[in-house]
Amino acid sequence: MSLVDVVLSRRSIRRYEPKEIPSDVLDKILEAGRQAPSAANKQPWHFIVLTDSGIKKELSKGMFNRFIKDTPITVVGCAHKDLTAGKWSIVSTTIALQNMVVVAWAMGIGSCWVGDFSEEKVKKLLSIPENWNVVALVSFGYPAEKPQPRKKKTIKEIASFNKFEEA
Repeated sequence: MSLVDVVLSRRSIRRYEPKEIPSDVLDKILEAGRQAPSAANKQPWHFIVLTDSGIKKELSKGMFNRFIKDTPITVVGCAHKDLTAGKWSIVSTTIALQNMVVVAWAMGIGSCWVGDFSEEKVKKLLSIPENWNVVALVSFGYPAEKPQPRKKKTIKEIASFNKFEEA
């Protein structure tokens, strides 16, 4: 698959095969995050790879995140509250997580962004220091489903040239 095909075919996966992700594959996924661009090359991220079933179960008690308990791996993306990188720490960390998602999909690993979490609870459970933000959780695993493409807005509805114009 070309990179374009990888990006355009990716879907959010919430059901996973009960199969571990091999360490060499996980290493490539994490390397994709490590190689992401960041504001001023600060690399303000830290990724916590969750494999412990008890921790994943504890994090899956929300309305839209119950599938976390059944994931082979969930990555918690954290952004340092670095004064020199400012708001860009969160943007940079998000870019790194998206790199991981794309590379994972190219290797047959599905993923799903998880925004349903209490930052305070996650920080306490995972011993994340106060000077770090929890940006997102991303689940990873071999897909046990093939979601159909979702309806998307047209290019004309989401883009304009030279000035903002709503369709």
